[in-house]
Amino acid sequence: MRQIVLDTETTGLEPEHGHRIIEIGCVEMVNRRLTGNDLHLYLNPDREIDAGAIEVHGITLEFLADKPRFEDVVQDLLAYLDGAELVIHNAPFDVGFIDHELRRARAAVAAIEERCRVIDTLVEARRMHPGQRNSLDALCKRYEIDNSRRELHGALLDAQILAEVYLAMTGGQTALTLGETAGGAEHAAEVAELAERLAAAGRRPRVLRAPDAEREAHQRYLGMLSEAAGGDCLWRELAGDYGD
Repeated sequence: MRQIVLDTETTGLEPEHGHRIIEIGCVEMVNRRLTGNDLHLYLNPDREIDAGAIEVHGITLEFLADKPRFEDVVQDLLAYLDGAELVIHNAPFDVGFIDHELRRARAAVAAIEERCRVIDTLVEARRMHPGQRNSLDALCKRYEIDNSRRELHGALLDAQILAEVYLAMTGGQTALTLGETAGGAEHAAEVAELAERLAAAGRRPRVLRAPDAEREAHQRYLGMLSEAAGGDCLWRELAGDYGD
């Protein structure tokens, strides 16, 4: 599965009042692993940036003066996002701005959700942690993710942090270096090596059976579980299928 963790920075809060995207940060994951095939764009908005927005992200119009405009990069952006599942925190904000830019650029697609499925991590966090604060900073604290670099908001940095938060929220990989999950490759190699050695020796692993006393104690324990459950427990059913 290809997923893109996406964030934007803007000139203000309301696209319907003419505010524009000035930064897009995208982090690619394939099968829940970072690939390094990220996308980072600064964009010239052709308008002033609200003072309040500058306080949040620190991006000035002077810095953006020589950057491309959205219409200059829209085809490359759509090609990069095409068919991916987007992971966005507070998705209506970013999706609303992207759709606004697509309409202004008269792009072939009017809405990003025509090309991509969108997961809103804010909605998911509120479902998982009702009544609690679920900002990106709050989630970093909850899942023990280092966000000390986040002195100012930045689209690429926030996308990188959100990728870590999303993986922690969904119970998966926590080692975010490129390649294998921590320890996974080494363990797989050890198992493969052992299998090759046993095959070469024409041997199968020896199965050790529990002593009779331990088997009887185990059966007594299963009987207690069955009595407490008001019927046979799952372990006893499995023992009947596969032997105890």
